[in-house]
Amino acid sequence: EIVGLVGESGSGKSVTAMLIMRLLPTGSYCVHRGQISLLGDDVLNAREKQLRQWRGARVAMIFQEPMTALNPTLRIGLQMMDVIRHHQPISRREARAKAIALLEEMQIPDAVEVMSRYPFELSGGMRQRVMIALAFSCEPQLIIADEPTTALDVTV
Repeated sequence: EIVGLVGESGSGKSVTAMLIMRLLPTGSYCVHRGQISLLGDDVLNAREKQLRQWRGARVAMIFQEPMTALNPTLRIGLQMMDVIRHHQPISRREARAKAIALLEEMQIPDAVEVMSRYPFELSGGMRQRVMIALAFSCEPQLIIADEPTTALDVTV
């Protein structure tokens, strides 16, 4: 199933996605009525430990601006392997192989070389492809995509 949320610029689409993922600072939002139930979990009342367990493994988000979502001090490969190993019981070697395969699926040339680079060393389109690969890395049941193709070049 694919569901789209559309609206004018500034209407709150990105904020809604961030709230669903509970990525907004506590106290910066107020839900007057209703609830957010995501794959059977009560998002608004979930503890941080539970949120960390299902973010990535059950639900992943592709952010509009990958430079703010990727850690600028860590190489791409380490970030990808950390995410994969956090949610799957596999070795470093297996995580590395999976990360490379995902980058190749995203049509990133020289995926092995990209693994050793920092986010600032990649173009905006390459960073966005890395974010998409990260979102798919743990095979989540739900992916929330906030304008995932904005930074991609038209050949994709």
